[in-house]
Amino acid sequence: MAGAKVDGPAIFREGYELALMLHEQVTRFPRASRHVLGQRIVETAVGLLASLVEANMAARKEPRLEEVSLALEKLRIFVRLARDTQCVDFKKYEAAAVKIDTVGRMLGGWRKWAGGASPVTGGRQR
Repeated sequence: MAGAKVDGPAIFREGYELALMLHEQVTRFPRASRHVLGQRIVETAVGLLASLVEANMAARKEPRLEEVSLALEKLRIFVRLARDTQCVDFKKYEAAAVKIDTVGRMLGGWRKWAGGASPVTGGRQR
């Protein structure tokens, strides 16, 4: 899983690895949870990937980045629910949470840049 070859910004690679990780975890969910919670997790992760691609291609990035942010927050909740319902053990939950946080930090930097602030200096670009 680590080191997946994905072209584009680093956030693409991290988002792809997150979706792959979650898909692999969902295949091990108990049957009763796999078709409700598991499906929702996979659909949200795939939607996050699609929104990342759309944001990269869009002239106005902020609305698309808002969609990515929303999908990421949904994933946080769904993954926590999977842990609390014992669909995943704590170690797998922790790995997913770390990956979600990594994507969130990258997304924050992208949103700051798209909003006009330079990620290096923090000042407005001219």
